Amino acid sequence: MGTLRDLQYALQEKIEELRQRDALIDELELELDQKDELIQKLQNELDKYRSVIKPATQQVHKASVLQEQHRTKRQAISGEPTAFDIHELSHVTLPFYPKSPQSKDLIKEAILDNDFMKNLELSQIQEIVDSMYPVEYGKDSCIIKEGDVGSLVYVMEDGKVEVTKESMKLCTMGPGKVFGELAILYNCTRTATVKSKSDHSHTIVEFSYKLDHNCPQHLHMLFSQVTLLFLSLQTHYGDGEYIVRQGARGDTFFIISKGKVNVTREDLPNDMPVYLRALGKGDWFGEKALQGEDIRTANVIAADAVTCLVIDRDSFKHLIGGLEDVSNKGYEDAGAKAKYEAENAFFCNLKLVDFNIIDTLGVGGFGRVELVQLKSDEIKTFAMKILKKRHIVDTRQQEHIRSEKQIMQEAHSDFIVRLYRTFKDAKYLYMLMEACLGGELWTILRDRGSFEDSTTRFYTACVVEAFAYLHSKGIIYRDLKPENLILDHRGYAKLVDFGFAKKIGFGKKTWTFCGTPEYVAPEIILNKGHDISADYWSLGILMYELLTGSPPFSGPDPMKTYNIILRGIDMIEFPKKITKNAANLIKKLCRDNPSERLGNLKNGVKDIQKHKWFEGFNWEGLRKGTLTPPIIPEVSSSTDTSNFDSFPEDNDDPPPDDMSGWDTDF
Repeated sequence: MGTLRDLQYALQEKIEELRQRDALIDELELELDQKDELIQKLQNELDKYRSVIKPATQQVHKASVLQEQHRTKRQAISGEPTAFDIHELSHVTLPFYPKSPQSKDLIKEAILDNDFMKNLELSQIQEIVDSMYPVEYGKDSCIIKEGDVGSLVYVMEDGKVEVTKESMKLCTMGPGKVFGELAILYNCTRTATVKSKSDHSHTIVEFSYKLDHNCPQHLHMLFSQVTLLFLSLQTHYGDGEYIVRQGARGDTFFIISKGKVNVTREDLPNDMPVYLRALGKGDWFGEKALQGEDIRTANVIAADAVTCLVIDRDSFKHLIGGLEDVSNKGYEDAGAKAKYEAENAFFCNLKLVDFNIIDTLGVGGFGRVELVQLKSDEIKTFAMKILKKRHIVDTRQQEHIRSEKQIMQEAHSDFIVRLYRTFKDAKYLYMLMEACLGGELWTILRDRGSFEDSTTRFYTACVVEAFAYLHSKGIIYRDLKPENLILDHRGYAKLVDFGFAKKIGFGKKTWTFCGTPEYVAPEIILNKGHDISADYWSLGILMYELLTGSPPFSGPDPMKTYNIILRGIDMIEFPKKITKNAANLIKKLCRDNPSERLGNLKNGVKDIQKHKWFEGFNWEGLRKGTLTPPIIPEVSSSTDTSNFDSFPEDNDDPPPDDMSGWDTDF
């Protein structure tokens, strides 16, 4: 038997052995991280060369460059109803088509297997099942064609179909599968082609409610008007969840239809909340919000599972009337006002023929952005956004385009790209904008892989300033991503592309389903109504993507991405390169409950500016333009487009469209 000293010595040896193993593990983990970074760097270099290298003699390769960019850049999507009247929807009767019990079970199982439709209530699923009817397709029949505008969703009952995108086979699907739902949910064209591949005729059961593109009641938010009605009127809360938070803005009135809530109030900051009372079924709260008093004076917390019927101020005003609009007019000093009036007078006299096209700066779903030069003064160059009128009509984006013009023309911020003038002809709409020749932030991020903390902080701050300006005017942006941030010649980032921006006022919500899937906030997915807090959610997503090179939520298709988003930011494992303070800010921006998000609390955007991650940041220098940017682009002249990728010429000649007079004020 060994002595105590022998045992102590053996213990010391074991401890030393474990320490050495820990050191070896740390060393191997570090080596693994370095190899991961090298792989990421090499992959980014490969992506870069695939995107931008093009032999001067090979015009065909230009097309492949464009295809690569389309696969890499993310397309925003929208599902905006042109009118939304809950009172009218309550009288809608959906068609009923009798079918066998086997067909009913197959459709129901297919819906429950679909990532998005499975979230519907059983009664809503039954409405959809009853509203579907059978049609048959022969072998090699084209059921859905990529690029077409669609208004039907399908459930396969028998046979097989082949799915292709850009002539490349994606998959083969058999019975019991839903497809085509994206074109119902959003105002977008079909994203793939679907052809039947069976040797015999087979049945496709399709949802038969066809949306009339000219009807003000068409709704692309979900698969039936009944579904939208249910989601718009009812909101569910879990035990302990804040329904209303003291100090937050709100425009919603609640009636409890199930469960109980506790009402508390904090008389002084940092005081313990004082219990006031409990409310149950049939009670209501938030009525002052309908009168324009949009700052909540108490907390309302679910005491168990709670269901509330809700109505917002806009709907209440439409049904009842008698409410005053809350407005906030941006103040411009006399000097700035005179400057903009002189600017307007200059651009008002210009015509399309006064410009020469120099080069293409970008290509999107609706058209192109060209660098143009003023013939009379070649030093003056601008970005000309050229939109195809026919495509706008086909995808029902008229209201978005009109809103984009109005918001951009009135936006006078150093962190927002200026819109000077608009033109139109038989085929196109034209938007003459400020030329920012530093390139897209997306391109720089693609080439570098990710940004350091200080670089991310600068670009995030630029967005914070842009949001502060827009939100002070009651405008939400709704399409934040690196693709929509462009650098000027100094290296300052500016917001561009306001196709989804909307003026909603203060303490109000909107129910538009729009944005880029990876950046969409949970309340947009769940159709609970959203406000400026959705922009702060996207700010957190942008921070994460700039720091790591990819967003925290992403899936192989939009529906899977939405399901991942609904799991919450706490389910995401943050990489080591994101610092503690950065992770803290991201998580506070990406709270599931919009009323708890930083930027949407009583101190507004100041809470973001005073966060520890921004400690020591020179906000005043940023506003005055004296702060040195982390990346200063090389811009040799007003016609230098070297910071942009190359694009092939546009050979598409769209048909003219009179737009039914909608663009008479464009």
